Amino acid sequence: METSSIGKNLIYQRKRKGYTQEQLSEETKVTVRTIQRIEKGDVTPHLKTIKLLADALQIEVDDLVVLENPKEEDIQKKWLILLHSTPFLGFIIPLSNILFPLFLWIHKREDNSIYDTHGRKIINFQISMSILYLLSLITLVTIEKWGFFFFIAVIPFSMLIMLINIVKVTNTLTCFYPLAFPFIRKKKKSKSFAAPSLIIIGLLLFTSCNHTSVTSVERLDGTHISKDSLTHKINNLIKDAEVHGLAVTVFNDKSPVYQQTFGYKNVPKQLVLTDSTNIYGASLSKAVFGVLVMKLVENNVIDLDTPLESYLPKKIYEYEPLTRWHDNYTDLKTDSLYHKITARMCLAHTSGFNNWRFFESDRKLRVNFEPGSQYFYSGEGLVYLQVVLEKLTNKSLEELAQEFIFKPLEMHNTSYQWQPQFEKDFAHGHNIKGETYGKDIDNEPRSASTLETTASDYTKFLTAVLNEQILSTTSYDEMFRSQIRINTLAHFGPNSKTITDKYDDIQLSCGLAWLYFDTPYGKAVTKGGHGDGFQHYSILFPEVGKGMLIMTNSDNGERIYKELLEVALADVYTPWEWSNYIPYDLKE
Repeated sequence: METSSIGKNLIYQRKRKGYTQEQLSEETKVTVRTIQRIEKGDVTPHLKTIKLLADALQIEVDDLVVLENPKEEDIQKKWLILLHSTPFLGFIIPLSNILFPLFLWIHKREDNSIYDTHGRKIINFQISMSILYLLSLITLVTIEKWGFFFFIAVIPFSMLIMLINIVKVTNTLTCFYPLAFPFIRKKKKSKSFAAPSLIIIGLLLFTSCNHTSVTSVERLDGTHISKDSLTHKINNLIKDAEVHGLAVTVFNDKSPVYQQTFGYKNVPKQLVLTDSTNIYGASLSKAVFGVLVMKLVENNVIDLDTPLESYLPKKIYEYEPLTRWHDNYTDLKTDSLYHKITARMCLAHTSGFNNWRFFESDRKLRVNFEPGSQYFYSGEGLVYLQVVLEKLTNKSLEELAQEFIFKPLEMHNTSYQWQPQFEKDFAHGHNIKGETYGKDIDNEPRSASTLETTASDYTKFLTAVLNEQILSTTSYDEMFRSQIRINTLAHFGPNSKTITDKYDDIQLSCGLAWLYFDTPYGKAVTKGGHGDGFQHYSILFPEVGKGMLIMTNSDNGERIYKELLEVALADVYTPWEWSNYIPYDLKE
C-alpha cells in the first residue's frame, strides 16, 4: 500500500462527507493525531484502522486503499508512448500534432502526475515548433539562401526530438523537449493557460487551414500539385532547356499562390535573379496600355470608335516630332486610309500598320489594308494611339501610366522608360548560348514595347486585373471579348498570312490589347512579350480566377512554355503552335 495515496484518499473522502478531523475521530474512536499522521503520509495505518475509517465514511475499504497492480507500470508506459507518438499525425492532418496530445492530456492528467508533466511538455513543444514552422515559411520568401536552410531544418529537428523522446520514455519514463515555450504551465497556474494558449492554438488552426490551401497549386481541372513538386519540375525544365533566368507566378482564387524565381540575371557573373530584379517587359507593355486606355475611355477622355485624327486640331503628320522616330508621321501625308483608324482598331491590331515601320521594305509607315477589316499584329498601331492621347491630355505616356496604374497598384519598380533606380538590380537578356546582350537603357517610352518592370510588380498588375481593379466590370468585359477572329496558321513569320480553320474550335481572337480564346473553363486572355534575350507569357482565366505569369531573360524561354503551363495549371489550351512556342524536346 502507498501511504501517500491512502492519505490523499482519506482527505478526499473526509471532505466529501463534510467531516473535520475531530468529527471523524469521534465517529471512529481513532485519535485526531493518528488521522493527521495518516493524512500527512507519516504512517502506514493498520487494516483495522482503515476499516473503521471506511465504515464511518460509509465507503468501501478499496476507496481508501490503493492496491498494488503489477501491470500499472506497463499501462503507464503505454499511455506515455501514445502521448509522445500522436504528434506524428501532424504530418498527415494539420495541427493534429497539437490537438491529439492535447485531448489525451486533458483526459489523463488527473490520473497521474506523470501524464500531466509529459503532456504539458509535449504540447508546449508542438505549439512552439508550429510557430517556428510558420516563421520559417516567412524567412523562406524574405531571406535569400539562409531562409531556405532554416525552413528545411525545422521539420527534421522536430522529428528527431520526437523520436528521441519516444525512446527515452520507453526506457526511463522521462522526456526532454528543448526550445519549448511554456504555454501550459503547472496546475497552480493553469488559469493563465486557458485564454492565451487556446488563442494561440486557435490562431495556429486558422493559419494551418489557410496554409493547407496554399501548400499546393490547384490546376484548372481541379487537380493539385504541391509547391515543392512544381519547383522541382521547373528546376528540371530550365536545366534541360537551358533557360538562364525565370520568374513564375501562379494564380488561384484571383490571388498569387506560387511565386518563385530561378536562375540568374547575369549568367557569366552568376548573379541571381529575384522577384525585385528589373526585367525588360517587351510586349507585356501592351496589356498595361490596354488597361490605361480603357481607364481613359471610362473618364470620357476618348471614345473607342471615334477616328483618332478627329481629336487633334491638325493632321498628325503636321506635328513636329518630339522623339527620335516614333512620333514622326510625315509618311502618312499621302496615305488615304490612316484617318479611319480608331482606338479600338489600334488595341485590336486591325489598324493596318505593320508591326513596326522598319519592317516595310522602304522602312516607311503606311496603312496596308482597310482599317478594322483584319488582324495584323502592330506595335505601331498602339504607339499611334499613345501619341494621340499624349497630345490630347498634354501628358506623357509615363505620366498617365503612373497616375492611373503604377502608383495606385504600388508598382514602384515599373516604368515605360529606364530609371536610375533600376541600375542596382537589373537582368541581362541571354542568347541561346547563355551570352548576355547589351542592356538598352535609352528607349523612349512606347506603349507597345518599352515597359521596365519586375516579377513582383507585374504580378500586382495581373492580380488587379483578375480582381477587376482600376476598371469597371463593363470595361473588362469589353477588353476581354472577341473584337476580331484570328484565322491564320501562325502569329508571325510566313504562316502569319496562311488562312486556316485550325483554331476555330477555340474561337481564337483578339480582344483589346489581349488575345482571347475559349476553354472549358471560360475565356482565356493572354499577353506575351518577345525581345532579344527576353521572352514572357501571361494567361488569365477570369471566370475561374486562375492564371499564370512566366518571365524569362533567355532566348530559350519559350521552349518550356507548353510543358510548364501543363504542369502548373493543366493548361492544355494555349495555342502554342500558333505562337511558335516549340518545346525544347521537339527542336531538331
